Amino acid sequence: MAIDKLIVIPSDLNFIKKVSEEVLGSLQPFKLGAYELLDIRLCLEEALINAIKYGNKFDNDLKVKVKYSVENNILKLIIEDEGEGFDFNGLPDPTLEENLQELKGRGVFLIKRLMDEVYFNEKGNRITMLKNITGRE
Repeated sequence: MAIDKLIVIPSDLNFIKKVSEEVLGSLQPFKLGAYELLDIRLCLEEALINAIKYGNKFDNDLKVKVKYSVENNILKLIIEDEGEGFDFNGLPDPTLEENLQELKGRGVFLIKRLMDEVYFNEKGNRITMLKNITGRE
């Protein structure tokens, strides 16, 4: 079964739940476990929050694109905002003692731990997340 969809939302946090429910709902035929669904939800919602809050700075005139697809049991989530981007290489490691009190970088750290592969475009306004969804738990 293949999936390929695009959702475009305004920069409003109230749309995150709707997007999350649609994406996770479309994955039902794959019979994923609760932990795997939780990982996907956390990463998707964290990426959406970052795009709305930091990328588009809550500007409702700017949109967030959510493209998701499944092919050969690989879930691909692409979140893109219309903001200026950011230096994803310059994020502090939140596990280092000097950064334990810092809030910056925790979401991206979490995404990199829970997804199989994570990529940013050069500008830093688009994240691509890949996860094998063969039903492992």
